Amino acid sequence: MPIQQSDVLYTAVATAHGGRDGRVATDDGRLDVIVSPPKEMGGSGTGTNPEQLFAAGYSACFQGALGVVARQEGADVSGSTVTARVGIGKNDEGFGIIVEIEADIPNMDAAEARALIEKAHQVCPYSKATRGNINVTLR
Repeated sequence: MPIQQSDVLYTAVATAHGGRDGRVATDDGRLDVIVSPPKEMGGSGTGTNPEQLFAAGYSACFQGALGVVARQEGADVSGSTVTARVGIGKNDEGFGIIVEIEADIPNMDAAEARALIEKAHQVCPYSKATRGNINVTLR
């Protein structure tokens, strides 16, 4: 169920100048980066790119969701990390993305870690936003 405008707790605002080969900045000045296509896509690769920014946001959000689920379950995820790999490639409609989420949870057996990751995937706002739209693999 979509949230309503009255339920919004925070809104991030970023403006792009020049698309994939330009600059992106937030309205509060905390983020101001040069963006450029990666060399693999014919760009200079000198700036960051939208896929890196998406991977950064998704990994941070998923790590937060993992912490929420762990607290609910009484599990210890201290020292854990979440890595998001975002790929871009051609599909029938032009271009699309694919995501792989890898969580490393020390001192937890594989089955318990997998269960927590699956639960985090159900509550993570990025996972909810992408569900049914792109392929997301959990590891």
